[in-house]
Amino acid sequence: MTRHSAHRAVAASLALALVACDKDKDIEPPAKLVDFDATLAIERVWSASLGGKDRALRLALAPAAADGRVYAAGGQGQVAAFDARSGRNLWRSELKIGLSGGPAAGSGLVVVGSSDGELFALDAASGARRWATRLSGEVLTAPVIAAQAVIVRTVDGRVRALASDTGKEIWSNEQPVPRLTLRGTSRPVIAGDAVVCGFDNGKVAAYGVASGDTLWEAAVSPPHGRTELERLVDIDGALQVSGHDVFVAGFQGRVAMLALDSGQVWWAREASSYRGLALAGDTIFLVSADSKVLALRRRDGTPLWQQDRLARRGLTAPVVDGDTIVVADFEGHVHWLDQASGALVGRAATSKGRITNAPIAVDGLVFLQSDAGQLYALRAHPRK
Repeated sequence: MTRHSAHRAVAASLALALVACDKDKDIEPPAKLVDFDATLAIERVWSASLGGKDRALRLALAPAAADGRVYAAGGQGQVAAFDARSGRNLWRSELKIGLSGGPAAGSGLVVVGSSDGELFALDAASGARRWATRLSGEVLTAPVIAAQAVIVRTVDGRVRALASDTGKEIWSNEQPVPRLTLRGTSRPVIAGDAVVCGFDNGKVAAYGVASGDTLWEAAVSPPHGRTELERLVDIDGALQVSGHDVFVAGFQGRVAMLALDSGQVWWAREASSYRGLALAGDTIFLVSADSKVLALRRRDGTPLWQQDRLARRGLTAPVVDGDTIVVADFEGHVHWLDQASGALVGRAATSKGRITNAPIAVDGLVFLQSDAGQLYALRAHPRK
């Protein structure tokens, strides 16, 4: 069994363990959706299909936007480019392999990763394959593209930099992976000359983009408890970097602000999230592990509001869209919340399929992809 196959087996074992632990307990059902006075009307601008099946695999397939285009990938190997405004299909490529992470877009490339541990780079203009590289583990997050390198995380705790023109490895670094982890990995973030990553052991580390040298590492969520389940502290959600600060949240751990230059923890508060967070002005928006949406004050983590009406609905990480934040849920509903109060202000039903990965918001449009491979472009505007 390969290391990435072993990791998938561990993830499956975790799911079984959680079921076993909860079989004799009363489990609260997902919150029911109730009517509210919506102040936003939601328009479906266009939609498209990438192919795939709505399976609970927690694949990291979500749209990416660059240069007026939206790129997306389906679980069965299809990668496509669309005009962001009209939805016109510009090209489609068939890789004929099970894709699991991406795409990333930039510097003339579109990059996707597979469940079998391969990374593919396509030409952003035409979809033609530029290169493919074999990695050591499954890709469960989108890569990131720097000026001269593609940075990719794999489930075995490795971070690699690959040459943008050839796919050859420039450097590799890694963190130890605990015996038991959640299924998922945190996407690296490029900040100047550094790439910052969260790991399954509750640590955040920064590496030099060019050299791979370790600049610093910090234990944001040290494991605690007697059982392996209690000691799960995965950082699976996307980090956010703003100015000189790094913001991160971990499962059964903490939400924290770190110094970008040193990794020093400026403040931390107990929290549990595997989805990630978003920033807008002086506020952090966080989706907790039980799908409550929270707003925290950026400078010290003070709670500002909490929205519980979407609890246990399997929410995605939030994205900022104008004066609102947007999340999607396990039934394909998309929800708009007011940034200042957390009140629900808009809702749209896309399909009955689960949406696992966070939407993206670009120039007044919100793009999201269901786990079944349906891509949607939505626009919110005030009700008349």
